[in-house]
Amino acid sequence: MSDYAQECLRRSLAAPVYDVVTRTPLDEAPRLSARIGARLLLKREDLQPTFSFKLRGAYNRIQQMTPEQRALGVIAASAGNHAQGVAMAARELGVAATIFMPRTTPEIKLRAVAALGATIELHGDDYDTACEAALLAASKSHAQFIHPFDDLDVIAGQGTLGIEIVQQLAAAPGVIFVPIGGGGLAAGVVATVKTIYPMTRVIGVEPDDAASMKAALAAGRPVDIGATGIFADGVAVRQVGETSFKICQQLLDEVITVNVDQICAAVRSIFEEVRVVVEPAGALAVAGALAYARRSDSAKDKELDWVAIVSGANINFDRIGHVVERCSLGDGSEALLSVQIPERPGSFLEFCNALGGSSITEFNYRYNGSNEAHVFVGVRLQEAAEGLRQRLIKQGYDLTDLSGNELAKLHLRHLVGGCLPSSEREKLYRFEFPQRPGALQEFLAELAGRWSISLFHYRNHGSAHARVLAGFLVPLADDQDFHDFLVNTGYRFFDETDNAAFISFLGAPQALRGVDADDESALNGVAGQAG
Repeated sequence: MSDYAQECLRRSLAAPVYDVVTRTPLDEAPRLSARIGARLLLKREDLQPTFSFKLRGAYNRIQQMTPEQRALGVIAASAGNHAQGVAMAARELGVAATIFMPRTTPEIKLRAVAALGATIELHGDDYDTACEAALLAASKSHAQFIHPFDDLDVIAGQGTLGIEIVQQLAAAPGVIFVPIGGGGLAAGVVATVKTIYPMTRVIGVEPDDAASMKAALAAGRPVDIGATGIFADGVAVRQVGETSFKICQQLLDEVITVNVDQICAAVRSIFEEVRVVVEPAGALAVAGALAYARRSDSAKDKELDWVAIVSGANINFDRIGHVVERCSLGDGSEALLSVQIPERPGSFLEFCNALGGSSITEFNYRYNGSNEAHVFVGVRLQEAAEGLRQRLIKQGYDLTDLSGNELAKLHLRHLVGGCLPSSEREKLYRFEFPQRPGALQEFLAELAGRWSISLFHYRNHGSAHARVLAGFLVPLADDQDFHDFLVNTGYRFFDETDNAAFISFLGAPQALRGVDADDESALNGVAGQAG
């Protein structure tokens, strides 16, 4: 075991966190256990006073400070759980706390931090900008900066969670699933658990669009992965910590990734077990356990208990609708299909009959004057999606499965429109930009160039970032200039011009698209995709 891990264990055993921290229960999850084939226990960190494990590390770090250091106060940067942990720990220890938060931070989190007595400073649109401002302020004031994950005392505080798991079980668990953002929780848990039960597998779980630990392990060092996905914002970290990486590199057995739909399905599964709605990051470990179970056919892997850490429940109410919207896709009980049916009376009824026991959850259609109609269909499945697809194909239906298509899931199912009624050349892009007052106006101002907007769809999911779908009329000769323009906006963007969902429902017919197939193929090699 590394010196870092040994020191982490020593500090975890001595951490005086229980002045404020709750010893959270290990709750059995019978429904999930039946699906997995092993007994799954949920470590309920959503029951902490701040509804997240972050209080453990924050309190332990501030508790270690000298009276002289405490007199100068503490500073932290966070958009959520770490902010509340530092604020509460500082209040309990009589230390002045200033928290730097992005301007995109939802009001519910700002109120929670303010209620704990901390001073709030709003800077920038993301954590990195807020953190830069916090570090500058700490250097000027000599206040102690409390890092959210790259600090051994913070890691040791999180390690108390691993010690609790070991104490609460009569025997060694088979697998422990830990969510990973910056790696502090994973490092603390693996350092404490592996010392006592070296054969227990500790598996980190990350979103597939924010897999910074997986990238670090592949590179042999922490690396900046660039812009991350925005759904599981509690773990959306571009680069893991140096200290947490060194511990995880030596002791962590594996890192697996899950997607948005799998996370949403896990949120629902946890609710069905314990009647609590957790935040997306809080459901990562359960999503990872389900993914791991699907790939593991060995009965030996399921002889011992599995533990999944439910890391937090600080979710904005506005986001729950988006979670509900995606969870059926995540657990495979719903499919989204693009289906071509004859444009004649009775054809929709014939299609419904062809579905058999599966039922329609939504049906979107717009007449376009042709002999064939493209319909966007949501189907509640009573059989495997592939089985339904093959059966429909055998009955003569031309269809495309859009269940994994982000354009379809984020925008198309909520968008009413039709094909472009002209021969002008249209390009389609998805964007992500900070969600705060005035942000949409700023976004539109950035895009107000010499290219006309042909389509615009905006949705606010109650998170720190908004999603936009926009179409532009771009002549072929302007392609490079237009691509450079998009890069210079600074927004994360994705080229969706060749997306099958767009072509089926919103794209102009080939004859009107203003470019032949060969030109279009060559063009795609130039424009590419950013983000």
